[in-house]
Amino acid sequence: MFTLIKLKIQNFGQFLSNMIMPNISIFITWGIMTALFIPLGWQPNKILEQLISPVIFYLLPILIGYTGGRLISGDRGGLVGSITTIGVITSTNIPMLLGAMISGPLGGWIIKYFDKKIENKVKNGFEMLVNNFSIAIFGILLAIISFFTIGPFIEWISHFLESLIKVIVSQNLLPFISIVIEPAKIFFLNNAINHGIFSPLGIQDASDNHRSIFFLIESNPGPGLGVLIAWFFFGKGELRKSSGGAAIIEFLGGVHEIYFPYVLMKPKLIIALILGGMTGIFMLVVLDGGVISAVSPGSILSILTMTPKGLYFSNMIAIFSSFIISFISASLLLKFNFYIASKNNQKIVKKNKNFLNSETLKNDYHDVTSTFFKNIKTIIVACDAGMGSSAMGASILRKKIKNANLTNISVLNMAINLLPKNADLIITHQNLTHRAKKYAPHAHHISLKNFLNNSFYDNLIKKLRENIVLLDNHVTTSLNINHKNIKNNLFQLTEKNILLNQYATNKEEAINIVGKHLVKQGYVKFDYINSMIEREKIASTWLGESIALPHGTIEGKNSVLKTGIIFCQFPKGVHFGEELDDIAYLVIGIAAKNNEHIMVVSNITNALDDKDTIRRLSQTTDIKEVLSLLNIEKK
Repeated sequence: MFTLIKLKIQNFGQFLSNMIMPNISIFITWGIMTALFIPLGWQPNKILEQLISPVIFYLLPILIGYTGGRLISGDRGGLVGSITTIGVITSTNIPMLLGAMISGPLGGWIIKYFDKKIENKVKNGFEMLVNNFSIAIFGILLAIISFFTIGPFIEWISHFLESLIKVIVSQNLLPFISIVIEPAKIFFLNNAINHGIFSPLGIQDASDNHRSIFFLIESNPGPGLGVLIAWFFFGKGELRKSSGGAAIIEFLGGVHEIYFPYVLMKPKLIIALILGGMTGIFMLVVLDGGVISAVSPGSILSILTMTPKGLYFSNMIAIFSSFIISFISASLLLKFNFYIASKNNQKIVKKNKNFLNSETLKNDYHDVTSTFFKNIKTIIVACDAGMGSSAMGASILRKKIKNANLTNISVLNMAINLLPKNADLIITHQNLTHRAKKYAPHAHHISLKNFLNNSFYDNLIKKLRENIVLLDNHVTTSLNINHKNIKNNLFQLTEKNILLNQYATNKEEAINIVGKHLVKQGYVKFDYINSMIEREKIASTWLGESIALPHGTIEGKNSVLKTGIIFCQFPKGVHFGEELDDIAYLVIGIAAKNNEHIMVVSNITNALDDKDTIRRLSQTTDIKEVLSLLNIEKK
C-alpha cells in the first residue's frame, strides 16, 4: 500500500515538473534579464527592462500551458492548452504559472476525450476540417471558462498563500518546512517540489520583490554537501570511496540526486539534512537573501548567476551555514552508528559486494547468465528527469562498455516517463524501479542504490561478457553440428552484393540505399527498409572502427524472403553513432532468416579486425579487391 501511494505521488510530482523542466532555460533567461536591467540590477536600462514583463506574464505561462496540454494529448493538446491559458493570463494582473499548470492539462484532456469520441467516425475528406475547427471551438470555450473561473481562483489562492507565508515568516516558522521538504527529496520528489511548487511561488514573489527565498529552499546544495563530506571523512565501505567525487558533482554540477543513496543507506542522516535545511532557510530569512529566478541545476554556479546585486553575502552565508550544520550532525551520526553497529555494517558491506544480491538488485529473474542478459543491445539508465544521476551513470557505463569492446551494446540515459516499451535492459535507482516497470513492462530491470557504484558496473560488464562467451560457444557448437545441413543453402557474398563509392548525407539515406538493394535483389520485401530505420531509432547499429551494421527489428524478420547481405562503401563517410566522430565508411546491411547469416558475418567480422583492411576497404574502387580482403570465395 505504501509503495502504491509513493508511486502515485512520484507520478503526480513528475507530471508537475515535466511542465516546468522543458522550459527551465526560459526561467533562467528571465532571471538573467531581470538581474541585468532592473533599476537595482548590474546594468540598469529602462528600454531593455520592457523585455522582462512579457516573458513572465505571457511567454512562460503559454509555454507551460502548451507543455501541459502536450503531455496529455500531443500537439493538439498543446495547442488547446495554450489557448486555454490565454484566458487565465488575461483574467488577472499577476503571473499565471500556477494557472497555466491547471489550464494546460485541462485543454489537453478535453481534446483527448473529444478525439476518442469521434475516432473512426469522421467521413473521408473531412479530417482536416474537423481537426482544425475542434481545436478552435474548444480553445475558445475553454479560454472563456478559464477567464471567469480558473484565473480568479488561482488569484485567490495566490493571495491566500501570500498571506499564509507572511504569517509563517513573521512567526519565524519557515525553516520548519525542511521537516517535510528534505525527506520528500530523498524519495526523488526534488524536481516536483522545486519546479512544481516553489518555482511558481518564487516567480510570483520575485515579480514583486526582485528576489525570492523560495528558489533556494530546495535547490540549496549545502545540506547535501555536508552529508557527502561527512561520508568522506567518517563513512566506510564502497560509498565512502565515491563520496568525494559525488560531493564535487553535487556542489558544482548541481545534481542533488547523487547524495540520495548515501542517505537511504543510513536513514538517520535525514536528520542532518533537515537541520542543514532549517539553518539555511533561517539565515536567508534573517539576512533577507534570495535569488531572482529558478535555480536549475542546483549548483553553486547557478546560484551565483541568479543572485541579484548586493545579496551575495546573504546567500553564501546561508549556504555555508547549512553545510556546516549538516556536516557536523552527519559526522556525529555516522561515527556513533559505526561504533555501536560495526558488526552489522560489515555484514551489509559484504552482502552488497555481490552483484546479484537482493539488497542491491531487486529483479524477478532466475537464470541470469543464460536468460537475463541474452540479446541485450540497448541499456537505458533512467532517473526522474533523465538529466542528472542517470546521465552520470550512463557516462560511466558507456566508457566501461567501450573499454570492454562490447560495441554491439548501446547505452542511453533518459527520464523514466520517456522509456520506450521495447527497451532491452533498464537500470534505475531502487526507489524508481516500480515506475520504470510501468512504462517499460517487458524490459529487464535492474535496481541500484548508487549511480556512481563502479563495482556495480564492473559486475554488469562481467555478466554481459560471460553471456557473449556462452553464446559464442553455443553458436560454434551449433554450426559444427549443422554445418553439413546448411552448407549448400547458405548465402554467399558475391560481386552483386558490393556497392562502392556511395554517398549519403545522413544514416537514414544510407539505410535506404542499402535497403533498396536488398529489395532489388529479392532478399526482403520493401517494408523491411522501415524496419531497419525503426531499429536505428531504438539504438544505433554503429559498431565502431568506421563500420555500421544496419538491420531490421525482430518484427521485421517477417519481411525477409531469404538471407542477404549488402556491403556498401561510403568514401566520404556517414554519421552513424552517438558521438560526432562516429563516422561509418563501411555500411553492411543484413537481412537474415534464422541463423543462416552467421558464418558469412563471422568471416566479415574476422576480416574487419584489421584496421589496415578497413582502411583499404574504405578507399578501394575494385570490387574484386573487396572480395579478396574479406576472404570470401566467389560463386
